[in-house]
Amino acid sequence: MQKRQLGATGPVVSAIGLGCMGMSHSYGPADRDESIATIRAAMDAGVTLLDTGDFYGMGHNELLISEAVRGRRDEVQLSVKFGGMRDADGGFIGFDTRPAAVANFLAYSLQRLGTDHVDIYRPARLDPSVPIEDTVGAIAEQIEKGHVRHIGLSEVGAETIRRAHAVHPIADLQIEYSVLERGVEREILQTTRELGIGITAYAVLARGLISAAPPALDAGDWRGHSPRFQGDNLNHNVALVQKLDEIAENKGVTVAQLAIAWVAARGEDVVPLVGTTKRARLSEAIGAVDVTFAERELQEIEAVVPVGAAAGTRYAAAQMAMLDSER
Repeated sequence: MQKRQLGATGPVVSAIGLGCMGMSHSYGPADRDESIATIRAAMDAGVTLLDTGDFYGMGHNELLISEAVRGRRDEVQLSVKFGGMRDADGGFIGFDTRPAAVANFLAYSLQRLGTDHVDIYRPARLDPSVPIEDTVGAIAEQIEKGHVRHIGLSEVGAETIRRAHAVHPIADLQIEYSVLERGVEREILQTTRELGIGITAYAVLARGLISAAPPALDAGDWRGHSPRFQGDNLNHNVALVQKLDEIAENKGVTVAQLAIAWVAARGEDVVPLVGTTKRARLSEAIGAVDVTFAERELQEIEAVVPVGAAAGTRYAAAQMAMLDSER
């Protein structure tokens, strides 16, 4: 497995990371044994970066990862998002990134993960009631105590990135980035590169839109509320993917491999996170590491799916309003 460094000060990680969210919630039911087997298969293949959040399944995801990496903790870097608060019905009720909350959330994560440190710790979203300087400062204190190795950010804009980085070096920004979603290129990517901050790109397959066939959504799948998966928007986006699929077929790869490799090709500072719950899909995704592009191929992809080609926003209106990265 190829390696990349997350920013100027971050850890060296596998060129592809594994996003574990779907193993616990959001995309319908997942098989526990298969999820654990998928994490272990990723490790066997050289994947070192495992991404989770303490609110994924309200702790379920961290417990799952703990079981999967038991006895092999030193082979992986654990990237953990915190701050998302949920009620007993699973609904989101806001974000809390106060310094006291940082210490509290981290303590519970360490217990669930069965480890003495988290490799990258990041607020899941900007808490509008807490200055980012206070949150980053609180994580920096945990670095001094040995409980955290590096600080990351998630879905924040250029100004917030600069303010955070002025308090303590930021290893990476986690943000949505795919051939269908390129908002990061407007201003944020320029800022992270200026400051020496890496990018961990999630939803590189546009939450399953970029696949041989559009996903069938069950009642527990939140994508049913996403504008990109609704009505005419979905039909338009599926048509875009079909054009990408033709390019992939001519290249001798799957459309998923094409999309993952496209994100990886955006720069050595970008690490795609692939979210899958099955070993077969993982094997396909890892195959993208060896896919490269000639300039004419990149131009062909650009012509088929230019910036802004996707129909519908990536989240529903209420969620979009919470994204500092969209301001």
